[in-house]
Amino acid sequence: MPSTPTSTTAGPARVPATADAALGFLLQLGDSALPTGAFSHSFGMESYLADERIAGPDALHEWLLAYLDTQLTCTEGLAVRWVADEEKDAHDVDALLEAATAPAQVRLASRRMGAQLAKLAPELLGAAGVVPEPPGGRWPAHYPAVYGLLGAAAGVATPALVHTFLMGSIVSLVQNAVRAVPLGQSAGQRVITALRAPAARAAERVMLLDEVDFATTAPGLEIAQMRHEHLRARMFMS
Repeated sequence: MPSTPTSTTAGPARVPATADAALGFLLQLGDSALPTGAFSHSFGMESYLADERIAGPDALHEWLLAYLDTQLTCTEGLAVRWVADEEKDAHDVDALLEAATAPAQVRLASRRMGAQLAKLAPELLGAAGVVPEPPGGRWPAHYPAVYGLLGAAAGVATPALVHTFLMGSIVSLVQNAVRAVPLGQSAGQRVITALRAPAARAAERVMLLDEVDFATTAPGLEIAQMRHEHLRARMFMS
């Protein structure tokens, strides 16, 4: 069951957004064109491409399912929930993400994307008249922690925020696969369509996870992420 909130200092108090305002914010936040730098990162997928283990839409679908069911749900998605619902201090969650993310390139990717998202905060929240006030006067470093703070500041419901985070991550990775596999745009859309229901179930699961579930991952995925920096030729930074 979810932990009982123990802190009220994790971020700005949530003022519920109207349905239209929440939808507009989530559409923008989940847009793969949002300039966070996600297009530069494969989060280990490129190692599988180099080994020719992902060579088409079916293999990509299976890889994304494994990524969704472990690291994306149990580490990043749970971190978004903790911060958005103020169950944990945002900077404490940041430290947990730093410790739980073993591959150095993935840690760096999360920090870089987090920094970019924090820079976008005034534009993302300004239309609603919200002035973001990060806890302690500074934004956390990691992308999921910043994401959670923005969702809380915008007043969107946490389940919808988590769902947007998971689906947005999948869409971004599919778009990267379109370039790298290479994968046709239509095939990419079929992969995304097939993953909509698993992403919805994963979002529901995130809301039920507890501390003991945090950092559940697939060893093969972490090893592939660590191997990435040693590839002879690379398209992505992670």
